[in-house]
Amino acid sequence: MSRQGFDNEKYLKMQSEHIRERIGNFGGRLYLEFGGKLFDDYHASRVLPGFAPDSKIRMLYELRDTAEIVIVINSADIEKNKVRGDLGITYDMDVLRLIDAFRGYGLYVGSVVMTQFAGQASAEKYQKKLEGLGIKVYRHYIIPGYPANIPFIVSDEGFGRNDYIETSRPLVVITAPGPGSGKMATCLSQIYHDNKHGIRAGYAKFETFPIWNLPLKHPVNLAYEAATADLNDVNMIDPFHLEAYGETTVNYNRDVEVFPVLNAMFETLLGESPYKSPTDMGVNMAGNCIFDDEAVRDAANAEIIRRYYDTLCRKLQGDATMDQVYKIELLMKQAGITIEDRKCASVAIKLAEETGAPAAAMELPDGRIVTGKTTSLLGASSALLLNALKELGGIDHDIDLISPTIIEPIQDLKVNHLGNHNPRLHTDEVLVALAICAATDDLAETAMQQIEKLKGSEVHSSVILSSVDFNTFRKLGVNLTCEPQYQGKSLYHKK
Repeated sequence: MSRQGFDNEKYLKMQSEHIRERIGNFGGRLYLEFGGKLFDDYHASRVLPGFAPDSKIRMLYELRDTAEIVIVINSADIEKNKVRGDLGITYDMDVLRLIDAFRGYGLYVGSVVMTQFAGQASAEKYQKKLEGLGIKVYRHYIIPGYPANIPFIVSDEGFGRNDYIETSRPLVVITAPGPGSGKMATCLSQIYHDNKHGIRAGYAKFETFPIWNLPLKHPVNLAYEAATADLNDVNMIDPFHLEAYGETTVNYNRDVEVFPVLNAMFETLLGESPYKSPTDMGVNMAGNCIFDDEAVRDAANAEIIRRYYDTLCRKLQGDATMDQVYKIELLMKQAGITIEDRKCASVAIKLAEETGAPAAAMELPDGRIVTGKTTSLLGASSALLLNALKELGGIDHDIDLISPTIIEPIQDLKVNHLGNHNPRLHTDEVLVALAICAATDDLAETAMQQIEKLKGSEVHSSVILSSVDFNTFRKLGVNLTCEPQYQGKSLYHKK
């Protein structure tokens, strides 16, 4: 079985206690900029085996009586319908999803802030929509010279022009659908307004990666660089922390570059800066909860390779650049890994060469390798999925779990009634068919019982899969990579 290397329960306890301590340091109100994903942080769970994808939201749940959420969205992102690449939904829709998700955990969402507001018609329309749903909305404006012109920024014409967000709890979590939303500026604006109202408040940052107390070139930190290759983030030693304490810690370029400006801004806002380094601003305790460094290193190296394949595919689709590919190749070299380290990839490629058709391979959590090839009834991924369930359930591979008499009517429906050109069953269609068979067939029922065991498996396809198959594997908790090539030569491909 795949090894665990991260103590999740220790993390929940230590992280919530550390945030409470930081709130106390500022006399009762803390604006906490929350970077990364609060929900479904699968990157963290992949590189820190044992980290639960919902750990951060569970940690906030521990603080629910003292916390409120403010969601920030850039007005320019509303105007251009910016889309989250992982979910395929626009940022404005993701705000609604986040509100529902927070409320589902019993957390209080106080308001939404539209930053860099400049009279965008779509932003004004969005504000009316939110207010119609009973959600408070505030506007923050573009500040000329931000962040360098501190005298102007920290004035009535700068932060003072922004709406003052009414908050009621000691911990105000500032989060957003994605990067570049203006979370930090929102925190600083609030500190300015609180100071004008005679309220003492502070700022801290919660960013899981890079992990400040791991080595600069630790695979976990390299995996963060691979994940943010499109943002061109670079990990670096925090020079301010080294100078102040003689201690080597890791941060990333944007925080290091902006720290002198932030420090001067804190001095203007608060009279003195509470921090001597970007590392001081952080509250992340994840590095203290790793108990098996080798397991974590192996998991992070695997993630870097997956990011490499993903970037190659996105470049083919026009969503990534060659510079991003080169960057991850350099990270792989620093980590001492190659694509040959992904066992399922070499197996899938070899099978595709032997059959002359798309193929796929899966490495199960216990290390066993299963393959799937293209047939007249099933695509390679669907065949792979059935073969993996057979392997896990101890079912003879020669047995048909789904009779052709069931598959053929589905194919007829797809091609002759629903207008599909590909008659082969996708992975989701195979699972539905298998579930139907399980009602009357014991072996099919046994196969269905193995689905949970697929979680954590590694899959590689010799061609780029459709979004349907991609999403099915994602929902099953399977880590998928693809060769950067399409099955056919058509110019149009559905993602």
